[in-house]
Amino acid sequence: MGLDYAVIVAYLLGMIGMGWWGMRRATTKSEYLVAGRRLGGVMYSGTMSAIVLGGASTIGGVRLGYQYGISGAWLVLAIGLGILLLSAAFARRIARLRVYTVSDMLDIRYGGSSAAVSGVVMWGYALMLTVTSLGASSTIFNVLFGFDRWASILLAGGIIVLYSVLGGMWSISMTDIVQFAVKTVGILLLLLPFALARAGGFAGMRERLSASDFDFTAIGGTTIVTLLVTYTLGLLIGQDIWQRVFTARTPKVATWGGITSGLYCVVYAFAGALIGMATHSLYPGIGQKDTAFATAVENFLPMGVRGLVLAAALAALMSTSSGALIASSTVAANDIWPRLSGRSGSKEDIHSNRLFTLVLGVIAILLAMLIEGVIAALTVAYNLLVGGLLVAIVGGMVWKRGNRQGALASMASGAVTVVVVMFTNGLEANEVIFYGLGVSLVFYVVVSLLTPPTDAAVREAWTERISEKVPA
Repeated sequence: MGLDYAVIVAYLLGMIGMGWWGMRRATTKSEYLVAGRRLGGVMYSGTMSAIVLGGASTIGGVRLGYQYGISGAWLVLAIGLGILLLSAAFARRIARLRVYTVSDMLDIRYGGSSAAVSGVVMWGYALMLTVTSLGASSTIFNVLFGFDRWASILLAGGIIVLYSVLGGMWSISMTDIVQFAVKTVGILLLLLPFALARAGGFAGMRERLSASDFDFTAIGGTTIVTLLVTYTLGLLIGQDIWQRVFTARTPKVATWGGITSGLYCVVYAFAGALIGMATHSLYPGIGQKDTAFATAVENFLPMGVRGLVLAAALAALMSTSSGALIASSTVAANDIWPRLSGRSGSKEDIHSNRLFTLVLGVIAILLAMLIEGVIAALTVAYNLLVGGLLVAIVGGMVWKRGNRQGALASMASGAVTVVVVMFTNGLEANEVIFYGLGVSLVFYVVVSLLTPPTDAAVREAWTERISEKVPA
């Protein structure tokens, strides 16, 4: 175990070192929030993959593979399809906006301020995404060090908050590249082949598992549709995802780097499901399914290699958590606090951004200690995001008649509906997202048609902004 400890400690110290390095580069608001909009294709693709493949995708993906077989890949597959759709259809326009938040985009498209509603919903989504990844840390530190859940979250969260506060997006981008490499080696090149070998390959798994484990639709048609609606569409509009698009050096980088990332996610989806299946075939009696990943690591891998794979899992949760944390603090500092306080502050002042990152990081750590179940927390986050904001954001990009009144009505009604249905039907109920989207769409269309269209000058300014010729 000594070698495993050394690997993990070296990894954690490296993350802190990256934070210190990033602090020296993050001297302006642009550098702190979007890495100066200077990431090239390789770095952009790696950081995008790192943020979307977090604790829920890694630990949760293996859990779903353990429970449902190959159809457990649908969660991460839906995420990969979302990145592919975003990159192919919208990334160029998003990159050309050169803003900091999704609410900025809504203000440009509809005219006037929409942050009172969109900012709060986006902030809640990003904060819950941070909580999700922090919560996943408990299974890793419990296996390796025997730490209690609260101690695991405190340790992982403290390191994430530290490097995020110090260097902002520069620190996060640099740590994400390291985390992307560690995840690739640890999950795809080590744990997957070790697990398949121990299980006797596909032949060995077929002997021990049922036929449904090899059925790509066994998880259920309704669940598959819900995952596609929730995560594929959710990836189109998340502040954490858009903030990564803003870091791209050019619209072309945002497009092709994102497509590469989406394809990587598809591979990762099937890897997680296969690891879960191999674990189920050899250890069918696991009571707490979220520990399937930890069980695989503990039983399939030799010492030293185990430490690297656990570091890969830490990389997964840290990359998503840090990206969501900077997204949450950006929305709070840029969209919410200025309107509550009546003070806009200096455009290049990064002190308030660091303060918000610190405060929200502490809040996320506390919430992660209280909320258990990585997939449940992720579902809450995406329900709020998709049910509350999807129609207004995508509608603004594809429907000229949509206006500010319709957007505000859509966001408010969708978010309220999601919250109400989650309380009445359960946090993970499939119908939550459909009710939210349906109500949001009706309010958007009806209110937009019953009120005057967006001012022609606002529409013209929007068209010029997204059509601007930016060097590719």
